Amino acid sequence: MSTVRLFYALWPSPALAATLADWAQAARPACGGRVMRTETLHLTLAFLGPVDTQLASTLATATPGLGLPAGEVALDHYGVFKRQSILWAGPRDTPAPLQAAHDHLWQWLSGFGLAAPPQPFRPHVTLLRNIEHPDPPATTPETMLWRYDRLVLVASESLTGGSRYRVLAQSRPLAQSDGCNCLGSS
Repeated sequence: MSTVRLFYALWPSPALAATLADWAQAARPACGGRVMRTETLHLTLAFLGPVDTQLASTLATATPGLGLPAGEVALDHYGVFKRQSILWAGPRDTPAPLQAAHDHLWQWLSGFGLAAPPQPFRPHVTLLRNIEHPDPPATTPETMLWRYDRLVLVASESLTGGSRYRVLAQSRPLAQSDGCNCLGSS
């Protein structure tokens, strides 16, 4: 059986990705580690892991029918996942609309036989891997506001020195998605 590693994510605009890359560079002197490539920065909504290629194709076909209500998330601090040696940027508190989008996405994915992970959703953008110091920098750059209106389905291929990501499909902004499966709407 052939598989592909998949995740759903919010994908930043080039300007936002450049600002996130600046955050990574600002944190590196305090933490060490490997800076993530700008073109790989994203906020994961659902990590699916290895998925059968037939199911991957089905999800890619179905994704444009999803609607994501426009929203925003304030990235206002650094955090660390100590076990994984990762420094990330994210919101102090998960915005309710983003949590609802995450929950509805997993509810939709359950129809394809996929189960949500047991740990709570912690929205974040990985900035540094293999950090040497387990504490985040004491100061955070100025808060940035990430406005979003769609999600993407991404295939991840492991390569020496990192991963290569390929966007397979994206949802439409809710206003253009009449008759869609709407994520995060009540």
